[in-house]
Amino acid sequence: MICRYRLLKEIGDGTCGNVYKALNLMNNEIVAVKKMKRKFYYWEECLNLREIKLLQKLNHPNIVKLKEIVKENYELFLIFEHMDCNLYQFMRDRQIGQSHFSESEIRTLMSQILQGLAYMHRNGYFHRDLKPENLLVQNDIVKIGDFGLSREIMSQAPYTDYVSTRWYRAPEVLLQSLAYSPAIDMWAVGTILAELFALYPLFPGQSETDQMFKICNVLGTPDYNIWPEGMELSRAIGFNFFQAPRANLADIIPNASMEAIDLIQKLCSWDPRNRLTAEQSLQHPFFHVATYVHYPLQDFLPVNTNQTGSSPNLELSLWDFDNESEEECFLGLTLGIEPSSIPNLDTYHNSQRSEKEILFCAGYEHHSEQLVFWPLITPENNMNNLPAMTSLSLSYMPNSQTPIPPFSIPESSSFDTPHQQQPNLMDCHLFAPMMSPSLPIHRDFFFQ
Repeated sequence: MICRYRLLKEIGDGTCGNVYKALNLMNNEIVAVKKMKRKFYYWEECLNLREIKLLQKLNHPNIVKLKEIVKENYELFLIFEHMDCNLYQFMRDRQIGQSHFSESEIRTLMSQILQGLAYMHRNGYFHRDLKPENLLVQNDIVKIGDFGLSREIMSQAPYTDYVSTRWYRAPEVLLQSLAYSPAIDMWAVGTILAELFALYPLFPGQSETDQMFKICNVLGTPDYNIWPEGMELSRAIGFNFFQAPRANLADIIPNASMEAIDLIQKLCSWDPRNRLTAEQSLQHPFFHVATYVHYPLQDFLPVNTNQTGSSPNLELSLWDFDNESEEECFLGLTLGIEPSSIPNLDTYHNSQRSEKEILFCAGYEHHSEQLVFWPLITPENNMNNLPAMTSLSLSYMPNSQTPIPPFSIPESSSFDTPHQQQPNLMDCHLFAPMMSPSLPIHRDFFFQ
């Protein structure tokens, strides 16, 4: 160890070991070295460490990479890729500069955390110690680290009651439940999301009792209708919930959008069974914010495929989400129009589709508050025959007999694109098997 790595400085004190910034003397690469606190007398002991087994199995762009394991004089060293800082330091820099994260920045950070967590949960592990200090950041890339408290989802209860830092600890753990689930990770994600907006912790309890008090002051006092298992847990340990009404989270985090508030509430639910999973969270509207296109549509017009002009177009291309998958899939596309930009709005109810409201272009009025959706259509379609709809998607299904239709979106439609190095939001099975463009596609309009 001494002849191959030079320790530069200590950068962290984890649950199971101290972390150092180090230089690899063989190739001058900067790495992170975790020196385990306990002694290891046999190599088998090292390989049986839960953290090592997990990191050898998991390979994901949002999970820190274990590069090497070194055992020397009964001491064990884990060599990791080096990251610039952790999320706590990242937020502290914003506090010092009194500069909040934009919602777009938060969306990028949280999507990566959830992708890594979804991958981890799918592979049978949950972290149990998610907090800003264990989320590593470099060039807007986030990776989950410190798996010293991680457990297999299928492992037998009882689990230890000491998991996670108190501020990010789920209420079932505070009430000493010995059979919790990966939902405790999702509670931590909700508190981290709130902290990214506010730049201070949502539940900064000074003790476990104070922690429950602060949670009650935000979520309100639970009862048997809200969380029956929690009532049983509290009764078993003789704990009485503090009586408090539910607070308005938008008042606590005024700079968060309604989509963000809704996601936090669905993650920080008293009942762990009601919390969103990591995969469900990635499909939440917070990560799919609609873009209004301010354009005064007067009437439907046919598409002129020969039309040219000085205004550039933003072309939407289909690319290969999964080269190895040949399963069917769909890509839903929707173009949103702000109704206030369309004169004479009115609604028309189509009896053929009684479950949905159909909006037509002519004669609309008194509905300026309602968002109208227009399908993205291909040039060969006749736009005069297609209505605008409150919920309409353009789906594509593999069909070897149909050529791929070209289509484009006016540049006035602004889309929030992720960082170039950010892992694909549609990682693995998050949105079901994705499309392979080697298969021609068939257009199919359908109501959701």
